[in-house]
Amino acid sequence: MSDKKGLHDGHRDRVRKRFEKDGMESFYDHQVLEMLLFYGIPRKDTNDIAHQLLNCFGSFSGVFDASIDALQDCGISYNAAVLLKMIPEICAKYYQDKYEKNNQTNRLESIDEFLLPYFIGKNEEQVMLLLLDTSGKQVFFGVVSKGTKMASDVNLRKILELSVQHKANGAILAHNHPSGEALPSERDLMMTEKLCRMLRPVGVRLVDHYIIAGMKAFSMSESEDYDYVFLAR
Repeated sequence: MSDKKGLHDGHRDRVRKRFEKDGMESFYDHQVLEMLLFYGIPRKDTNDIAHQLLNCFGSFSGVFDASIDALQDCGISYNAAVLLKMIPEICAKYYQDKYEKNNQTNRLESIDEFLLPYFIGKNEEQVMLLLLDTSGKQVFFGVVSKGTKMASDVNLRKILELSVQHKANGAILAHNHPSGEALPSERDLMMTEKLCRMLRPVGVRLVDHYIIAGMKAFSMSESEDYDYVFLAR
């Protein structure tokens, strides 16, 4: 049986050796995609495919933000499309794990740093709730709504019930604007005011509501334009 190497094997070996020696610091965007696609497209010139993807989606991050269907429409296989879609999720998992290991006390020092990884690669709206005890330690963190059109669609009673269940003293809300700006909408403001009023009788203070867009996190409570909503009566 012939053990002859494929046409592109020599090139792939050289690229892998270059990465092993120097990392990806000197790689152009298309070269990063080219190498990644080695593992989803065994016997084709992935350099040309990488250029094609960048042309289709306009940027390196745009490739990974594209849907699986859109990636396939750009000419790659289902397996290769799934491989690309895994990358943002893997990055988020890595970042979350790294953060948790570096914050063994579970006391939050940087909310931005804590929250942002959970929204990496999310193309639909997601609302997350963080509950804190009297010492500022996390007692609950999780998704309370997913795929809503507006943050105001969130089940506020569910947030109230979770706050009581976990004997929380403080609550922080965060949701993303997948294709918008890191600024609250009018409906976001209305929902935040209403939640403040609901939580106050059970002794829970809504500490902040973060709006996430891309890698930007906007704190409503730290803004002079929006901090009034946390004083709602």
